[in-house]
Amino acid sequence: MNIENIEAFVYINHYGSFNKAADVLYLSQPTVTARIQSLERELDCRLFDRFGKQIHLTDKGKQFLPYAQQILQIYQKGRHRIHSKRTTPNELRIGCTVSVSNYLMPRLLMRLNERFADLKFKIITATTDELAGKLASREIDLAFARKLMNPAFQSYSFFEDPIRLYVYKGHPLAAAGRASIRDIRHEKLIFFECGSLDWMRIHRVFESLEQPPNIVFQVDNSETAKKLVLQRAGICFLPGLCVQQEVETGALVPVDITETMGIALQTSLITLNGEHTEFAEALLERGGFVLN
Repeated sequence: MNIENIEAFVYINHYGSFNKAADVLYLSQPTVTARIQSLERELDCRLFDRFGKQIHLTDKGKQFLPYAQQILQIYQKGRHRIHSKRTTPNELRIGCTVSVSNYLMPRLLMRLNERFADLKFKIITATTDELAGKLASREIDLAFARKLMNPAFQSYSFFEDPIRLYVYKGHPLAAAGRASIRDIRHEKLIFFECGSLDWMRIHRVFESLEQPPNIVFQVDNSETAKKLVLQRAGICFLPGLCVQQEVETGALVPVDITETMGIALQTSLITLNGEHTEFAEALLERGGFVLN
């Protein structure tokens, strides 16, 4: 039985689509279809029912799925064991998003260097989707990014960064320290948008207002947004990590907005299943990252 056929079966079930599975596996859709047809011939049964664009596992497919998942997992662990016996890496390639690179990575690298003094480190900065591709093709060894739903990946919750409203020193809201979404409906807003579901929750909060928020600047970089607030161009919802120094000096002041309490950016540590567990455990052994 061909392991690639089993891999295609597991991925199609996970993503619910032949096309999506093909994209993740870096294959053409006809190739993925051919692998399923080959597997169905080997098993002498149909694995998927097709209803228009929707696909569902047949009863036989449901019976086979847990065994296919186990086979694929055992294969991945065995492959890792062979490679880990054969060679010891002298360089750890770490992928991360821009925010992690700017604010988390310096301290993470110091932690790793203390534990693995003979190891060299290479940092690759990219978007979460790009990091997923690099991890799948083994261009990087592990990644810090948003959580990725992929059967080939092991994802560990690593760090939660609360999103709060920040105003400049002397702003009327600075003294109160708390407000409602209606209190800021006429304020000049700077919107930092990083494309995650957490930022979509911020947007939805404003939908309760009779009129849209007064967004003067919309940027895709937290440093740009922060500097605009420091220049008194407006106020902004930002992750706490990027403004830690400015809050400590009093240049920026956090304001709790009742409707957005509990919203935080989620950073996960992601590896291929069964690979680089030693490094993951070293990073996780203190309970992930703690903001000092």
